[in-house]
Amino acid sequence: QVQLVESGGGLVQAGGSLRLSCAASGGIFSNNAMGWYRQAPGKRRELVASITSAGAPTNYADSVKGRFTISRDNAKNTVYLQMNSLKPEDTAVYYCNAIIGDLPATSWGQGTQVTVSS
Repeated sequence: QVQLVESGGGLVQAGGSLRLSCAASGGIFSNNAMGWYRQAPGKRRELVASITSAGAPTNYADSVKGRFTISRDNAKNTVYLQMNSLKPEDTAVYYCNAIIGDLPATSWGQGTQVTVSS
């Protein structure tokens, strides 16, 4: 059974940093690209960063480029999102998922809330 467990969110002031983690189980991780998505209230879920199964290349949404860094530890079946210079518009629930054929591969986990105060 595939399971995705996100953690590391919280409340931070603008300009601060957070590091999100996503632990994957059930065989979805090793051979697939992984992505971090976010969904703000009243908005559609969007992909903000992705990483191939080998760890490179990585891709970022324009809104986070230069501030966020995605990485993965294949030995731990875990993907990370380092978020620096956070802005209030980064406030959202953040989710991870495997990416197969440019689409999320499985059901979503519970996500982790990131709130950035101004």
